[in-house]
Amino acid sequence: MSDSRSSTPYQRLGGEAGLRRLVDRFYDAMDTLPAAAGIRAMHEDLGRANEKLYKFLSGWLGGPNLFWEAYGHPMLRARHLPFVIGPSERDQWMGCMRVALLETVADIELRETLEAALAQTAQHMINQPHEDHFGERGGVVQ
Repeated sequence: MSDSRSSTPYQRLGGEAGLRRLVDRFYDAMDTLPAAAGIRAMHEDLGRANEKLYKFLSGWLGGPNLFWEAYGHPMLRARHLPFVIGPSERDQWMGCMRVALLETVADIELRETLEAALAQTAQHMINQPHEDHFGERGGVVQ
């Protein structure tokens, strides 16, 4: 593996193949872990969600800007506002991501760096800080 100081996280992850493994394992965890049932229910089409996350993470990690090319600026928080995301949803999402990172990223330093950065992003997505989900918002991620 190349020097981690001069390579991007995308390259350190293994490029397209490594990122694909991470994202595929993330959605496999979401689809199978009982603890992720809440966020699984928010996703109508895991295949479409998988492709969007793959494209987003590609550019976010220093690889090709696939999401930007396909959909424009990511605007993550704005794109997620139609969905109820509270601490429980954040924790479910991060639980799936931790499984994926642990099982697909051998480089401990990279895994810890990615987990910390993704945890900050997941925290930023919260739009319902309380566990009260009786509001009018809600929906299914396309």
